[in-house]
Amino acid sequence: MAFTVCSSYCITISIVLVVCGVVVVPSHGATESELLLAVKDKLHTKELSSWTPSTTPCSGRKANWKGVLCNNGVVTGLQLEGMGLKGVIDIDSLKGLPNLRTISFMNNELEGPMPQINKLNGLRSVYLSNNKFSGVLPDNAFQGMVWLKKIYLSNNKLTGPIPEGSLTKLPKLMELKLDGNQFTGPVPNLPQTSLTSLSFANNKLQGPIPDSMSKMPSASFSGNEELCGPPLGECKNQNQDQNQNQNQNNDDKRMHTTMSIVVVVVAVVVALIVIAVVMFILFYRRKQAKKRETESSMESQEIGAPQLRKGKSNQFGNEIRSRSIRSVSSNHSRRGGDHMKLSFIREDGEKFELHDLLRASAEIMGSGCFSSSYKASLPKGQMIVVKRYKQMNNVGRDEFHEHMRRIGRLNHPNLLPLVAYYYRKEEKLLVTDLVKNGSLAVRLHGYQSLGLESLDWPARLKIVKGITKGLEYLFKDLPSLIAPHGNLKSCNILLTESLEPLLCDYGLIPLINQELAKDIMVVYKSPEYLNNGRITKKTDVWCLGILILEILTGKFPENFLQQGKGSEVSLASWVRSIAPEEWTKEVFDKELMGAIKTSEGEMVKLLNIAMACCEEDLEKRWDLKEAVEKIEEIREKDQEDDFFTVADDADVGSTRTLSGEINF
Repeated sequence: MAFTVCSSYCITISIVLVVCGVVVVPSHGATESELLLAVKDKLHTKELSSWTPSTTPCSGRKANWKGVLCNNGVVTGLQLEGMGLKGVIDIDSLKGLPNLRTISFMNNELEGPMPQINKLNGLRSVYLSNNKFSGVLPDNAFQGMVWLKKIYLSNNKLTGPIPEGSLTKLPKLMELKLDGNQFTGPVPNLPQTSLTSLSFANNKLQGPIPDSMSKMPSASFSGNEELCGPPLGECKNQNQDQNQNQNQNNDDKRMHTTMSIVVVVVAVVVALIVIAVVMFILFYRRKQAKKRETESSMESQEIGAPQLRKGKSNQFGNEIRSRSIRSVSSNHSRRGGDHMKLSFIREDGEKFELHDLLRASAEIMGSGCFSSSYKASLPKGQMIVVKRYKQMNNVGRDEFHEHMRRIGRLNHPNLLPLVAYYYRKEEKLLVTDLVKNGSLAVRLHGYQSLGLESLDWPARLKIVKGITKGLEYLFKDLPSLIAPHGNLKSCNILLTESLEPLLCDYGLIPLINQELAKDIMVVYKSPEYLNNGRITKKTDVWCLGILILEILTGKFPENFLQQGKGSEVSLASWVRSIAPEEWTKEVFDKELMGAIKTSEGEMVKLLNIAMACCEEDLEKRWDLKEAVEKIEEIREKDQEDDFFTVADDADVGSTRTLSGEINF
């Protein structure tokens, strides 16, 4: 009897611990250090030299070992990306880590059959893309992983059918990336309503796409020649069925009586009345909304961005007006408790509460279809910028917190650091320090209205070099993102008082509602997306090239996109249409003409680099590393012994060697 009571008591305590989310620390068997060292022994790399028996993996939230994620002094994740790892993943040792929630071994050299990750049934995220895993995935590959939300297996060598049996039983699945493999058979019919992002592209799948996925982007299924049905082309059998149904419908119509016609007419009239009422209500609400807030005609009006309209390229939004953030987020005041707390990234800065922001006097700095920006003064005098995002409604709380912490760990002189963030289902707030000098867009296109001097050649070169350094850091520290920045443009580059550029709005593609991302993010204006419905690692390089062209020409890229009238026309296309011998007169910003005598050769070199970054053919387009190396070689003044050739690498224009003077 005593034994029974004790057992019941222990079981009850265990249930309470699980329900309350208490971190479980192993009290017997191998320690976390011993388990991770066993994992290290089976991975051939020199990158894990910090993993030593003399230290512990975690100290509170701080990780002492490279690639280890910690919380409350225990290991919660592994992020071993881009380390050239070979060997095998010791799943049996990882089983001994009860608090493990995420693993990422992306961008390595791991090969062989897929690891038995279903032994780690507490995982939320699995990132194994860009390795060399091969063979067939068993149907129970994900069996029992009821907490799993993200599966990334892109660009491996996996074959056979997709394991539908276990995938359909993952109730929390949100993201599934299986593209770039050799899967065969049909696309599985996944019932999860939580699924917001998936990709089966570039496999060998066959048959019709399930109706439940018909509203997904076509890029999610491209590269499978034998797939059919929405959002791809219709299936042949489906067309035959539709023709038969159409014939049957025609026969039915011939049999309708006069009474049936009367019924139809009445129904149409009623429907028209309902539609008219709905349209009136929508029109009235829209009219009222326009009275309540100032809206920009372009999304590019973000932090300090100019209002650039056709024929008015030098006019700016003077609609900045004082208003309280309370009027924008008044619905926050009706909520309390944990929902009202800001999450801080930095520990060394001034702390403040959400209600401080709601009481703060603020100025609206810009408003677009992506976000609205407000400059606020805190009670102690600190000036901050609050960005309110409108198009992140599909991301869950855990995913948002995890991604924000990842962005918050980034640290580089050319990145604007995140101070704090706030999550609600309906909206998200990101808080940063105020950069008083404004954006690069303002300095390039609105300096006259602000009473400032134009940026000279040394300043523009300094800005370009700073931007490339920041982008290079993002590529290194966010390797799992297909486009680490995703929205690189002049209004997302802030300038310090010394004209050092700070990149902002970076790393947000995974959070944006996918159905609207193509209308918001710059990467979706690239040739590879417009032509093939996809983006790659080189898409950010294309954005960099367009940005450099904007800096050199002084012309706003969006003006060229508007000229397309159905077919996108880029700033690079305009430069390409001008003969190289006319570049000095026609392409460069007139404000740079004073530097032509001493720096023309270096300016042309930078222009050639930008064109190599804007090459439409992905195979010919430079990668970021090559672009950074060439940009670092650019000097403020021409050098007699400096040689540089672009056409051999990027096929940009005609071959030319630049040395001292420019010969076309």
